[in-house]
Amino acid sequence: MPLRLATLAAVLMLAGSAYAADKIKVGFVSTLSGPGAGLGVDIRDGFNLALKQQGGKLGDLPAEIIIADDQQNPDVAKQIADKFLKKDKVDFMTGIVFSNIMLAAGPAVFENKTFYISANAGPSQYAGEQCNPYFFNVAWQNDNLHEAVGKYVQDKGFKNVVIVTPNYPGGKDAVAGFKRYYKGKVAEEIYTKLGQLDYAAELAQVRSYKPDALFFFLPGGMGINFVKQFVAAGLSRDTQLFAPGFSADEDVIKAVGGSMLGMFNSSHWAHDMDNPENKRFVADFQKEYGRLPSLYASQGYDAALMMDAAVRDVKGKVEDKAALQKALEAKRFKSVRGEFKFNTNHYPVQNYYLRAIGKDASGRITNKTMGTIFTNHADAYVASCKMK
Repeated sequence: MPLRLATLAAVLMLAGSAYAADKIKVGFVSTLSGPGAGLGVDIRDGFNLALKQQGGKLGDLPAEIIIADDQQNPDVAKQIADKFLKKDKVDFMTGIVFSNIMLAAGPAVFENKTFYISANAGPSQYAGEQCNPYFFNVAWQNDNLHEAVGKYVQDKGFKNVVIVTPNYPGGKDAVAGFKRYYKGKVAEEIYTKLGQLDYAAELAQVRSYKPDALFFFLPGGMGINFVKQFVAAGLSRDTQLFAPGFSADEDVIKAVGGSMLGMFNSSHWAHDMDNPENKRFVADFQKEYGRLPSLYASQGYDAALMMDAAVRDVKGKVEDKAALQKALEAKRFKSVRGEFKFNTNHYPVQNYYLRAIGKDASGRITNKTMGTIFTNHADAYVASCKMK
């Protein structure tokens, strides 16, 4: 009897393994609590919307999405990644918002030869010398949106700028990107704590420099609080605010309101882009969640479409890593942003646009695309990438 039971158990295990091979498992780790939660929630909602549109499948195979909250903590993210890789044996990972968390979790993912499709974090390290065949960024390289703002501020002739950003890898990439194209005077670079919500001290510094423009990158709740406090302090009367799109997106506008009017920002995507894929995405997102999508949501959506196309391309044989990499590089899906391609470091080459916050025909405060800042723009680090 023990032998028969053991044989039966072995058969059941094999059956389970065969069933697991017939589905795609995705480990989704993101910031779903704390000040940065809105960003992770939007990526998750965009990803889930794409999955719903595809009948819960990726590449015609049933998809299992395992979701976990990294609590904006690199150590927690590393533990989650370890579970995804060793216990859950996921085929893909995605979802991380912040670059310090991506840099902490990345090595284990790459060592396990699991493809990570970034729907946000795009650290300069992974674009350059630490580029890896198992890392793809479907959004942008960290510097890019800041570079676009820097170019616009330079072109418009602003002479005295203050920069405010968190003291972490994404913040440092922001400053590098902005200053790569803005060549005027930077009166001060003010670095805050990641997750900081009170800016009284920083705003006193800003006032003392009397800048004609202020560029800030403060993700999630940080940016919401900063803009409210900036306007309440009366600084908006003499200082023009500029930001990358993720600090001036629909989630921030909804939370801040009229204080956002007249603010300029950069983005690779906007909800008013006129292409069929984007129109469907925006309409379905509003129907599903009752709000306009942010660029974070668009990136989560595209990450799911990218996985779907690649799995279909390899006919579900995701264990063939070389074929799967080629399929991911081929980018056989239509993005909500329109056309783009992957560079040799697996980061996008794409357009970047100027957006301004105003009122639409219905009186709703929202972003409107004003023009193109960069066309087919590549990141500054690709030459240092020697993909192995």
